[in-house]
Amino acid sequence: MSAHSYDHGHTVAGWTGFGIAGAGAAVVGFGIVTVSGPLLVGGASIALAGLVVTWVLHLAGWGKQPGPRPREQWGWRVRDLSARQGHARCLGCRLAGRGRVAARAAGPVVVPAARGGAPDARPSVGSGRTDG
Repeated sequence: MSAHSYDHGHTVAGWTGFGIAGAGAAVVGFGIVTVSGPLLVGGASIALAGLVVTWVLHLAGWGKQPGPRPREQWGWRVRDLSARQGHARCLGCRLAGRGRVAARAAGPVVVPAARGGAPDARPSVGSGRTDG
């Protein structure tokens, strides 16, 4: 049982990415100590691989969307079945082309007009901000 009343988002994707990035940071540190260019490049490559692995695991459902989740989804080994559609306001899902259908189906966006003018209704296109 945890001491907090909310989920910090501990996931398989997060822990795996952290482990790989930590190993990359250790290799970079060793490269700095030994003044080795190949170790610096190798460590940076490992850290970048950690980022890619985290993203792929997130898209496969082993990461979770940002924000509060129901208590039954707090476990770090719980797979997120909504990942196929994409998470709202998730950069990783948007980069993969997921979650855009919901943004288009939202309808027209009403932009407030300057004082004394009529509001301008524009169709919502893409995943741009619609909250002003």
